Amino acid sequence: MFSSPAEVGRRLGEVGYLADDAIATTVYLADALGKPLLVEGPAGVGKTELAKAVSAATGAELVRLQCYEGLDEARALYEWNYKKQLLRIQAAPSDQAWETTHDDIFTEEFLLERPLLAAIRRTDPTVLLIDETDKADVEVEGLLLEVLSDFQVTIPELGTIAAARRPFVVLTSNAARELSEALKRRCLYLHLDYPTPDRERDIVLARVPGVEAGLAEQLVRTVGALRALDIKKAPSIAETVDWARTLLALGLDELDEAAVARTLGVVLKHVSDQQRAVRELGLPAEG
Repeated sequence: MFSSPAEVGRRLGEVGYLADDAIATTVYLADALGKPLLVEGPAGVGKTELAKAVSAATGAELVRLQCYEGLDEARALYEWNYKKQLLRIQAAPSDQAWETTHDDIFTEEFLLERPLLAAIRRTDPTVLLIDETDKADVEVEGLLLEVLSDFQVTIPELGTIAAARRPFVVLTSNAARELSEALKRRCLYLHLDYPTPDRERDIVLARVPGVEAGLAEQLVRTVGALRALDIKKAPSIAETVDWARTLLALGLDELDEAAVARTLGVVLKHVSDQQRAVRELGLPAEG
């Protein structure tokens, strides 16, 4: 999909994702080598947005598997439409052999694709996003190992389905738990952290047309101060962008203490975090 790291940076920039050299190079290598890309880092640093940006930049379809505790093979890979199968069984002639009925109900007509199988079967360019992999149970990693090693899926009733065209795979992790070494070995690794102030300012200016450079500087400096506090949830890049849009909507061209206090709920979503920010940054209490 890309001919060089420089092209990656340019094309991602065209869709609003500002990639530094490390990001551009790793994305290029994942594409060139046909390897899954594991992107790890704290919540809100642009891991999921990177997969979306690759999809947008290349015109590839985005297929997303959102991981969570309790996710199983049926939700990640495929399952059978049991209700439809039951109706077919009930409609079958009473003298029809079970073997014939069995062969009738385990066909494509009754197969429900889930994200992993859907991505494997697509023949058009595809970005497969396996989001928040660390939230899934360890057993799901075994399933991912098979899929990401050979890019094929075995369905006992239908046989082995191999990818006609390998998807570009992005796995994200907030490092809530350590992923297995076996899974990591199959991936290229990219760690994302909160951007430098200059880069975050550039992101704000690119994503929020109309915001002044001076206001963007104030925003980024204030967000940096909030992240330095001992709080439950540090502001994400997306929340920095939302804050800039909020100030524009309110017609504010300066982020003074009163403006911070009025709009703090845009970036801090826990009351204890807001109270700490008011106390430690010397903000006027609202309400």
